[in-house]
Amino acid sequence: MKIIMLGAPGAGKGTQAKMIADKYQVPHISTGDIFRANIKNGTELGKKAKEFMDKGQLVPDELTVEILLDRVAQDDCKNGYVLDGFPRTIPQADVLDKELTKLGDKVDYAINVDVPDDNIVKRMSGRRACLKCGATYHIEHIPPKKEGICDTCGSELVQRDDDKPETVLNRLKVYHDQTQPLIDYYTNKNILKTVDGTKDMQDVFNQIVGILG
Repeated sequence: MKIIMLGAPGAGKGTQAKMIADKYQVPHISTGDIFRANIKNGTELGKKAKEFMDKGQLVPDELTVEILLDRVAQDDCKNGYVLDGFPRTIPQADVLDKELTKLGDKVDYAINVDVPDDNIVKRMSGRRACLKCGATYHIEHIPPKKEGICDTCGSELVQRDDDKPETVLNRLKVYHDQTQPLIDYYTNKNILKTVDGTKDMQDVFNQIVGILG
């Protein structure tokens, strides 16, 4: 079961990807996590990726493709995986298809978590993060016990640059320009399934389980 998660930044596809991975016992592969690990460790790739992410831009294909193909070739992906944050463009989707075809493999489902832009700006601009321990909060949905302070380690919470409203709007524009064409791409391959991402997290997951069986 090889699944690609689609949806605008902040649509909740990462959360759903983790839940799918837990239920079906397959790895959740997030390019965002790979980039963040590199940024945290100060690698050359991390420094390059951070420049793009801080501006709300997508990380270029050449920084992304090789890492991902190496990851899905590992043993724990034999029974499938959930890709979250890749592919983002038609060229990336083409490369992925070609490489999987070489391995006698293919993507089974592309699941689109659909959320309107207005909802996303509200969701993401309310996020707060602890840079020390990595805990995340939301001022409306998951507030810390003490405003501005991490429950786990007591450090100050910050709004990440890529969660600021102006950056979110920029990321959404980039998404609509670059990533939304994948909806048609996977529709033409008869593997696209769309779920309503405005619903409660568990309701969204139930929609997905109904598709995957």
